[in-house]
Amino acid sequence: MKALITGITGQDGSFLAELLIEKGYEVFGMVRRASVDRFDRIQHIRDQVTLVQGDLSDQSSLDEAIRKISPDEIYNLAAQSFVPTSWNQPVLTADITGVGVTRILEAIRKYQPSARFYQASTSEMFGKVRETPQTEDTPFYPRSPYGVAKVYGHFITVNYRESYDLFACSGILFNHESHRRGLEFVTRKVTHGVAMIKKGKAKQLKMGNLDAKRDWGYAPDYVEAMYQILQQPEPGDYVIATGVEHSVKYLVEVAFSCAGLNWEDHVVIDPEFIRPTEVDSLIGNASKAREKIGWQPRVPFEEMIRRMIEHDLEVVERESNYGAALRATQP
Repeated sequence: MKALITGITGQDGSFLAELLIEKGYEVFGMVRRASVDRFDRIQHIRDQVTLVQGDLSDQSSLDEAIRKISPDEIYNLAAQSFVPTSWNQPVLTADITGVGVTRILEAIRKYQPSARFYQASTSEMFGKVRETPQTEDTPFYPRSPYGVAKVYGHFITVNYRESYDLFACSGILFNHESHRRGLEFVTRKVTHGVAMIKKGKAKQLKMGNLDAKRDWGYAPDYVEAMYQILQQPEPGDYVIATGVEHSVKYLVEVAFSCAGLNWEDHVVIDPEFIRPTEVDSLIGNASKAREKIGWQPRVPFEEMIRRMIEHDLEVVERESNYGAALRATQP
């Protein structure tokens, strides 16, 4: 079996590549041409994957990749995925996160219609929620350019499934985190910030809206759901979520507690981090995924944050030791 992963260098892409390698797949990863390679998340499996150049903004590169590889499964995890950036770059977000899905579906339709396709949809599509908890049938009301683009990507996947009989699926994944999360995302911003304070490298952690609530799960659990979705006899769309909601304030409390610190001594609210429109609360109902594909989350929220804190304490310690060693070599 051959699998192509767009966004292989991201958090989800790296975990998914590991999973598929373990299952005996030949794994291909699509990466954009860049002057600086950013392969740190897949460095440990770099010799077990084949990287191909491609870009969701360029139809010809997608055509060429799918025509040459002839993958059995295609996982589209690439996107401009940072919500705050989508306000600064709304057109780019629409093109990559939205229209980019059409381009890859077109390449599949033309060159590999037998492939099974997974589209990374998101709970941000629900936005200003119409019902709680959210299911596959909950109407979408996105509250950011990112959410709007993802709604387009979701429905174009449905459209190609129904129009061309493609095995095209979407996983509507709620927030999922790990130590491989980028520092710009709130969970990793918090755990790394706590580690910096614990190690004496910082005194404050600047935050935005502490009242926002999310359904947070552990990323390795969620990539297993992606794989399971493509193994079903019929294509479909699935909400993947824990069904448990936590506030950003609780995230902060747990993270500081894991490091033996009091969050109130260090957290400062900065208006710069308040979004133009906020998604106040998201919580998913993954009963369809439990019943149809046998998926359920394994790692609880507090354990996930503990693992992230431990990792970031090690990261900050290594950076400190490296800096000290570097200064010692200076004349």
